[in-house]
Amino acid sequence: MTDRKFTAASLAAQAMGWIDPVTKAVVPPIHMASTYLRDEDNGYSSGRIYARADNPTFDQAEATLAALEGGPKALVFSSGMSAATACFLALAPGDHVVVPKVMYWSLRNWLATFATHWGLKVEFVDADRTDAIAAAVRPGVTKLVWIETPANPTWSVTDIAAAADIAHRAGALLGVDSTVATPVLTRPIEFGADIVMHSATKYLNGHSDIIAGALVGARDDAHWAKLRTIRAQLGTILGQTEAWLLMRGMRTLFPRVDWACRSAQSLAERLAAHPMVSEVLYPGLPSFAGHAVSRKQMTGGFGGMLSVRIKGGERAAIATAARVALWKRATSLGGVESLIEHRASIEGPGTPCPPDLLRLSVGVEDSGDLFDDLDQALRRADNA
Repeated sequence: MTDRKFTAASLAAQAMGWIDPVTKAVVPPIHMASTYLRDEDNGYSSGRIYARADNPTFDQAEATLAALEGGPKALVFSSGMSAATACFLALAPGDHVVVPKVMYWSLRNWLATFATHWGLKVEFVDADRTDAIAAAVRPGVTKLVWIETPANPTWSVTDIAAAADIAHRAGALLGVDSTVATPVLTRPIEFGADIVMHSATKYLNGHSDIIAGALVGARDDAHWAKLRTIRAQLGTILGQTEAWLLMRGMRTLFPRVDWACRSAQSLAERLAAHPMVSEVLYPGLPSFAGHAVSRKQMTGGFGGMLSVRIKGGERAAIATAARVALWKRATSLGGVESLIEHRASIEGPGTPCPPDLLRLSVGVEDSGDLFDDLDQALRRADNA
């Protein structure tokens, strides 16, 4: 942009101030090339060889995300799962990892099946309790502590700084799934995290039109180089069009997250008093178990995700989701449209998700309309 220091919101809005040097366009082009010309002396002066390793379309998205998270480097992946699993595939069979009991279900399932069969020693803990993390970590043996905060779908909160201290004292790395917090609310590297992961499908893109993932590293070191090699060798590279759409989405990240936070806070407070709701799970409520930690490591709001537990149990929860009009019954989160989901039936056997829970992803609609739609659905479900 210039030598002047601008806020992260301004950097995101202008995509780091990038201007095409030839056309002076303020929007970057999509580079579709799969391969790059080799020099006459047999070198690659462009620094590029083949698009499975990188592509110019990735550069702006990666540079912007690295700046937002406060890390030197970022990598975009073909999905959040490919980004997350790369962190574990960078380890060796026999390595010990500590992970949350409550976390993104697909990654939890992968860790419990593929990762253990491959040879990782996976230990699941109540990660909102740092004493549980400390008890599970084995100095010199544990290689990675993985946390997700707030954690899907109960939004339990882990103290990042405390977890980083525990991991580092044991000689392990700390990885943080910060998909829900986004760099708008939390920058885990500032609290000691070594790796930050995002399912970029969600808030970073924000329009429900791509699948993408991303990693940001605290250091450009040998471990980071290994993650880059894994991405290239496994072919989990993001498509060029998807990378362009990801960058487009990040330009509106700050206003979208700000709107979602304010609406979610309002909905949480109103739903907490609803006669058909037994409990609201949201870090922004003073009654929430992780509220104090959230206040310490989240600035500007407590996120756009909340869950409600419905009086009447699973039957009433499913009936409520069936009767909404404005909310959309769909899997995912972080888009401009508000989504509702009976999460336990999606996750299936073995899920730690309560059967009476509905997960809510708050979009950018009017919060009054969203509450009214939920209210009528809750009352109709109760009378069904």
